[in-house]
Amino acid sequence: MYDALERCPGAYCGRSPLGNNTWSSCGVCPRGSRVNASYACSPCRDELTPYSWLYLGFMTMLPLMMHCFFIDMDAKDRKFSRKQLILTASAFIEVALSAILATLFMEPMWELRLYACEVRKLTDWYTLFYNPSPNYEARVYCTQEAVYPLQTIVLVFYFLCLVNMFLIRPLISKLMNVGGKSNAPIYSALYFLPLLTFIHALGCGLIYYSFPYLSVAISMVANAIHYSLKLDQTLKALVCSSVWELKNVVIICVHWMLLAYGITSLNYHYAFLCLVPFPTLFYILTVRFTDPGEFRELESRI
Repeated sequence: MYDALERCPGAYCGRSPLGNNTWSSCGVCPRGSRVNASYACSPCRDELTPYSWLYLGFMTMLPLMMHCFFIDMDAKDRKFSRKQLILTASAFIEVALSAILATLFMEPMWELRLYACEVRKLTDWYTLFYNPSPNYEARVYCTQEAVYPLQTIVLVFYFLCLVNMFLIRPLISKLMNVGGKSNAPIYSALYFLPLLTFIHALGCGLIYYSFPYLSVAISMVANAIHYSLKLDQTLKALVCSSVWELKNVVIICVHWMLLAYGITSLNYHYAFLCLVPFPTLFYILTVRFTDPGEFRELESRI
């Protein structure tokens, strides 16, 4: 049936069935479908690849990590406080609920699985720039979500994160009697959630292909910043705080899990997971060579 269709201009223009074996003129495919090799718009019915699921997992972790960071910054305690634990649990519930609802709102509706169109190349994420002009005349607009639903589901997820934060966070704070200025993390979210949305809208394709490396980089940078904020930079003090202080143990484990997530997403051999503790050990073992106090002591001797 498709063999009789005439070629459409551009890489993303196709024909939609109208019934009675008739087809529309070349144009944009309906949402949830994509042009195939015969220039017909076919519904997206592929299963998400493991890599795409890992991408969605990374995009889910971003707001959760940002929530936890600003909650910790607001707490300013060396140990976990009751307020911090409650707000962190609230943030986890908000993000988890948003992720589940975003999945349920996509095709197939109300099921915890997703229909998808295969991601073939980077340009699939930026169909806006590939609207053809046949014979350099009128432009044919075929902008669509060729990677359905990887673009819209993240936008829906960020919106739900914002809504759930306004609905759940004040309620939990009231019920659990969380005192103090617990609104600061909410005000922070009003900045970073729109920022994450803006970054996704512009760079979603680049993030899709680079998120494993971003996971590794974020983990290593966060690990270095965490240790550099310690006042006592001696080997013994860093080891003791990493082993005996519960808050430090949790933070280090989060860094390790993020690094392991990036390595797993790269689809390398699982033996590379043995390198997960390396950034932490490297910092602890080499910090004495970069401590400014060592250079001042050496300079005084000279």
